[in-house]
Amino acid sequence: MKRILPALRSLALFAAVAPAAFFAHAQAPQPPEIAARTYMLVDVTANQVLAAKDIDAPVEQASLTKLMTGYLVFDALRAKKVTLEQKLPVSVRAWKMPGSRMFIDPKMQVPVDDLLKGMIVQSGNDATMALAEGVGGTVENFVKLMNDQAQALGMKGTAYKNPEGLTEPGHTTTARDLATLATRLMKDFPEYMHYYATKQYSYPGTPASNGNNRNSLLFRDPTVDGLKTGHTAAAGYCLVATSKRDFPNVGQRRLLSIVLGAASENARANESQKLLNWGYTAFDAVKLFDAGQPVATPAVWKGKESTIKIGRTESIVVAVPSGSAGKVTTQIVRQDPLVAPFTKGQAIGSLKVVLGDQPLVEVPLVALDGVEQAGILGRAWDAIRLWIK
Repeated sequence: MKRILPALRSLALFAAVAPAAFFAHAQAPQPPEIAARTYMLVDVTANQVLAAKDIDAPVEQASLTKLMTGYLVFDALRAKKVTLEQKLPVSVRAWKMPGSRMFIDPKMQVPVDDLLKGMIVQSGNDATMALAEGVGGTVENFVKLMNDQAQALGMKGTAYKNPEGLTEPGHTTTARDLATLATRLMKDFPEYMHYYATKQYSYPGTPASNGNNRNSLLFRDPTVDGLKTGHTAAAGYCLVATSKRDFPNVGQRRLLSIVLGAASENARANESQKLLNWGYTAFDAVKLFDAGQPVATPAVWKGKESTIKIGRTESIVVAVPSGSAGKVTTQIVRQDPLVAPFTKGQAIGSLKVVLGDQPLVEVPLVALDGVEQAGILGRAWDAIRLWIK
């Protein structure tokens, strides 16, 4: 499997900044005390970081590794390299995996669908190994694919040594990279996200007592629909959690919390819940433009059309401290003049969003429709007009 999915410019908005960069001199809400080595809260809808601590510090990945394993399996499914119904063998290596298990053995041929549930719901290292062997041919080749994909997504602080997350020298990541991976996982493969919301699963013939999802927030908060837990002695207790809640005039607003190195299973859930609740109450979501709504319709030169609509294919939403929505202003930054041709989706400038007198975020704008180049006479006439202008 050679296909590598590249990073999206629009999702890189939070890649190089911390909350202070968004609210430099504004009255920035202070996050609650979080009992964890490192944490991060991202407003996925707005592509903004709301809270962060030591997000570039290298940390043990534990079973959060399985987020990348899932990413690659979903990509293989979309490319029809495997199917959900396809049965994969269980190697002795997979059967003998230590740690969390699905409890499959070499006598079984297990469908990919069940292996995904075993990996995600039960955090089964045996299921993970079977998927890695089935998709990558060998575990070693699959790990290479993991590292290639991490590089393509811009995960500069991440290195994979195995597909399941058992402690191994050099098998580390960062909270920032986990935010990138989790966000891309949700946006690139929405059709498979139901696996992460599954509360209970056990494969026929295996212990039913092993069936509960390790993410206890799924049982506590109906707005939580993922994503993955992790734990080893070196990593501590970790949780990447996501929640979506409905808000007037905005629709669904999704937050992503990353809590790494908590003291216990209960603590990682409590601290994650604390972050999510704080994010929804301390910040307001402000929808500036609907999906596909033109942000501007500037003039185009030397084209078959005289204007072009620019905007985003998704809604433009920003997160601001509660009560400060009235202080938001915008400014379009683009080249001038705009000379055809333009293709649909082509980058054309950006929308600068300012809170009070401080820059908040800059959103790339694209052509909502294409504009073909005009004929010879049209181009000549516009050339004269541009010269006069």
